[in-house]
Amino acid sequence: MATESRTPLVAGDTSGTDAVAAVAVGVAAAVFATAAAALFGLVSLTDTVFGIDVLAALGGLLVALGLAVIAFGVGSRLGYVETQPRPSAGIVAGVAFTAVWFVAGGLVASQTLGFGTVGWLAVAFAVGAVAFAVTTFTREDIGSTLPAGAITVFAGVVFLLGVIDASWAWNLGWEQKASFTAAVVIPSLALFCALVSGWASAKAYGGFGARGRHAGAYLLIYLNALAIITVLFGLVAFTAFKGFPGLTRGFEVGLGVGPTTTIAFFLHLPFLDVAPGFVFSFDWPVSLPFVMNGVGLLNDFNGVLPAIVGTVWLVVGASVFAIPLGVGAAVFLTEYAERGRFTQVVEIATNGLWSTPSIVFGLFGFAFLVPRFGGNKSLLAGMLTLGFMLLPLVLITSREAMLAVPDEYRDASAALGVSRWQTIKSVVIPASIPGIVTGVILGVGRIAGETAPLLLTMAGGTFVPGGQTVDVIGGFAFQATPPFVTNPELLQATSALPYQLWALIAAGVGVSSNVGDGEAFKWATALVLLVVVLGFYAIGIAMRQYFRRKIQS
Repeated sequence: MATESRTPLVAGDTSGTDAVAAVAVGVAAAVFATAAAALFGLVSLTDTVFGIDVLAALGGLLVALGLAVIAFGVGSRLGYVETQPRPSAGIVAGVAFTAVWFVAGGLVASQTLGFGTVGWLAVAFAVGAVAFAVTTFTREDIGSTLPAGAITVFAGVVFLLGVIDASWAWNLGWEQKASFTAAVVIPSLALFCALVSGWASAKAYGGFGARGRHAGAYLLIYLNALAIITVLFGLVAFTAFKGFPGLTRGFEVGLGVGPTTTIAFFLHLPFLDVAPGFVFSFDWPVSLPFVMNGVGLLNDFNGVLPAIVGTVWLVVGASVFAIPLGVGAAVFLTEYAERGRFTQVVEIATNGLWSTPSIVFGLFGFAFLVPRFGGNKSLLAGMLTLGFMLLPLVLITSREAMLAVPDEYRDASAALGVSRWQTIKSVVIPASIPGIVTGVILGVGRIAGETAPLLLTMAGGTFVPGGQTVDVIGGFAFQATPPFVTNPELLQATSALPYQLWALIAAGVGVSSNVGDGEAFKWATALVLLVVVLGFYAIGIAMRQYFRRKIQS
């Protein structure tokens, strides 16, 4: 019968060590969240929590976290914790910790000890060399935990001793008088230490080795994803908080309180003196002046309705122009064109166009489109310019979506005697619609907030005189002579939310009394722009889910 060899701790219950590592991971996440809140001003470093200063709490948590990480690594090395470490933490970790400790040693030597250039460089290189040796020449349990825990303990002690307090500032001595302040340095340092120690704690929780590396990578990914989501929702919440008072000025609900909307359509015929058509009017039961009014001297409450309508028509026009062209080009390149130099050139060109700065598209529209539409800025020129910006992404994502359709679908359709075009129309395009819609969503989200192209091609003024909206549908006129269809509305300059917001903030336009409270108007405009962009996203996502369910059913 084989004998078993077990360490004293393993002979008991290893759940306690797992719990310690899990608690360390949780503490790292708590430090990360607190530091992120402090960095964005949600929590002040001088605030108190349960009678303890936030700065002191951060320092204490960092010291406890660092000591727990070090204890776990040492316990693994001495055999008190059952792990499966590799012989080394790896060269990547070695280089990373070398850089960290090089910076820490250099700062202490130069700023605290007052060494000169030669002295602090010597100290920094020595400390970095020690960190590299500890990380790469020892077992993974020591190499992963000791440098990470030590830098975390060091940062915590610095906070607790007041070496860096809430009033600390480091003047860099540049001509611009730039400086690092505690409001930025302390949260940033705490965030970094939380990430490093959290990574080491997750590796320890996974027992090091392959499982530990995966656990550490997952923790870093989760924390960064959480930070991105938090920043996103924080920006939305901040904009909503600042813009909601201006958005709701004059808000009323009831019969007849809203503005009157009139829709008219006429048919112009050369042999009739009177153009036949119809006129339809109705009153809104809700009054929200900021999104229902324009700007006028006689308005009780001014709004941005012309800019909203201009933004919507810009996106609609650009989509009508770019989506059919992009999908059609993707069909040709994927299903008809032979893979060769031509398709490679097209791929390079489309990727390059998608990476082109928006101001370049604006210059193209100003130099090429505007002169061909009477030499004046117009809604049509803005639509086409944004359409050219949207076209590359539609082509790229549509082609990738079509390439992702399994060849078995095409082969099965061909085996039934179906033509290539019928296969494309009935099999390939329906199967790739969710991917196509995804590309359109991303593209629309970009062009809806663009400002530079509109400055050069469409914007005729910050506020449309009289607050009139561009009436694209009602502007169509049909006639019996060429060009048969005309629409003067498309050839007029109008406004859009991105351009109006730029004018309000950067150019200082629209802060006089006839526009209302300047700051409230600016933030309300930003909130409306955000809602419009998110609305386009919501429509696209709903369409994608609809087509995805339709395919699965």
